[in-house]
Amino acid sequence: MEELSQALAGSFVVSRDLNSTAAPHPRLAQYKSKYSSLAQAERRRRLLELQKTKRLDYVNHARRLAEDDWAGTEEEEEEEEEEEKGVAKGQMEDMELEVVKKLPKRYANQLMLSEWLVDVPQDLGLEWLLVVCPVGKRALIVASKGSTAAYTKSGFCVNRFPSLLPGGNRRNSAAGKDYTILDCIFNEVQQTYYILDVMCWRGHPVYDCQTDFRFYWLHSKVQEEAGLGEKGRLNPFRFVALPSYPCTAESLCKVLGTDFPFEVDGLLFYHKQSHYHPGSTPLVGWLRPYMVSDILGLAVPASPLTAKPAYAGHQLQQIIEQKRSRSQGEKEGTPEAKALSQDGCYELEHLSTPRTEGSPSVPQDAASEMEN
Repeated sequence: MEELSQALAGSFVVSRDLNSTAAPHPRLAQYKSKYSSLAQAERRRRLLELQKTKRLDYVNHARRLAEDDWAGTEEEEEEEEEEEKGVAKGQMEDMELEVVKKLPKRYANQLMLSEWLVDVPQDLGLEWLLVVCPVGKRALIVASKGSTAAYTKSGFCVNRFPSLLPGGNRRNSAAGKDYTILDCIFNEVQQTYYILDVMCWRGHPVYDCQTDFRFYWLHSKVQEEAGLGEKGRLNPFRFVALPSYPCTAESLCKVLGTDFPFEVDGLLFYHKQSHYHPGSTPLVGWLRPYMVSDILGLAVPASPLTAKPAYAGHQLQQIIEQKRSRSQGEKEGTPEAKALSQDGCYELEHLSTPRTEGSPSVPQDAASEMEN
């Protein structure tokens, strides 16, 4: 079995995106990404250094999101595409930092996404914050001009409604001058938008502010808006800010033993000094609750959160089945298999193990329902 694991580790990867949460955890799935020339800890250090000098125009970016005004960006986009064509291959390692050189256009890819927490930070208890995430789907919330819009990660507007967010309904829009941009998780059962992070509040962007300040700003501002956490005619969906916790061993054990008012999907670890960068970043880590003992090496209390699901020990089996299917497809010469062979990667459809005959069914929400 060890020989098989080593062979798989060196022969393929699950995703081209480093430590992508769309694939099983690298350590628990027993494979290594061949694209990771830079360790996660080193990329964190470089990102923190880079954000000290890199300043993007978040004021105009937030205004364009709020007003849906993208005039004049087409010419800039064409010029930037021409510059990207001239990027030398020797610069590819620097691109692994995954820092956006320009702000994304329109509403797609506006959310800051996490990576699997692979390299445990030495300063985890001092420089990191923990947020417990409910089951749901990520949503970009833009409240402006008397209306509130919810967008998916891909930029599709799935709902438009009034809300008590600043700029979210006609009564508090202040002639369109107030607007709010939030990073949320929508729980359909509870009809609630759980607020993960804030990018702009009442026209003041905080993209380039540190995480600990953004969290403090978010909770103080939410408390000022009466009725935001209750359903009503002007607020058909509840907006609740998710609390953050220290990442000390005592705090983690206490959190994992807590009975939350929602179904827990996973844990997000935020670096306190990280700015809000659209796209995947190693400065935000993602773990399932049952992984804490294995990854962080903590003795966690026995609770529903820390109980390992049935699929937890079979992720390697799924990878083997996927690799076997790919090899069979390559022999048959299908176009899909040829593309996979050229890329050297494949995508898992589910994080849970496919059901075998005579085995109990695995719920679909065993995979991360949060689009993270």
